[in-house]
Amino acid sequence: MNLEPLWNFLSITLPKPSTQTVLNPTTMVNITATLSALITANHILHYHNVLDSMGHISVRNPNNNSTFFIALQLGPAVVSGPQDIGEYLVVDGSPVNGTKGGYAERYIHSEILKAYPDVNAVVHSHSEDVLPYTVLGTVGVEPVYHMAGFLGASVPNFDIETIYTPTDPRDMLVNTPRLGAALASTFGTNTSQPTSPLHSTVLQRGHGFVTTGTSIEQVVDYAYFATSNARVQTNALLLTGAVGGAVQYLSQMERSDCRNMNAWIVFKPWGQWVWEVERSGLYVNELGTPPEARGDA
Repeated sequence: MNLEPLWNFLSITLPKPSTQTVLNPTTMVNITATLSALITANHILHYHNVLDSMGHISVRNPNNNSTFFIALQLGPAVVSGPQDIGEYLVVDGSPVNGTKGGYAERYIHSEILKAYPDVNAVVHSHSEDVLPYTVLGTVGVEPVYHMAGFLGASVPNFDIETIYTPTDPRDMLVNTPRLGAALASTFGTNTSQPTSPLHSTVLQRGHGFVTTGTSIEQVVDYAYFATSNARVQTNALLLTGAVGGAVQYLSQMERSDCRNMNAWIVFKPWGQWVWEVERSGLYVNELGTPPEARGDA
């Protein structure tokens, strides 16, 4: 394999000092490992039907807090190497370091990363398991089982119609910083830790959902179990319609304690999911197995 494009990508010139926050050299992280994990995350989320050809996942640059990485205009299944990934400024979503173009909805990611310094990864999904809950109005997503405690006390539903100006196209896309900021504000602020969002996950009416995490591994876990929980909740609601009774959702204390558990156990499903996609024969990761999944990070 010709490694020259890879080394060119990994030795890019950083943005002007006025637009960046470079970390101390002693904390510098191997970008190859980060990009490898991002590529594999795209594959995992596609393999488990969390992302369709339009969904996307981003990660904050671990060596420069003011930029983030996200795939270019590609479906997650075909992201395979550094040439498929762009770098953008958190402050306004503009491309840097030779990146050209990108997702129209990258402002979902830039505005959330800007609003919440503790968030390092974001997933935007159009999951058909979750979509019905964005349009019902009478019932929202609630955590049904222990792996969805991270959903918390409630899951807000962002309605972009309330943000539109008379001249905005009604295409439902979050494709400007203004719309991205409105979506980001729906996550609220955790008063006990203002650098974090109050809610981990937000629905988008007639569009999908967004979830956040402190790492690629965590946000993949949350996106997967948000869709899994929606399937379980739908089945439970259907059963109550057939046999009566009511769905017993997690109590507030259960949600809190399960959320703590969800945060630290992400390593377990991540390792299995990496194993699955690498052996599926469907995907290519030119950077190899992410170090976390090899156990040598």
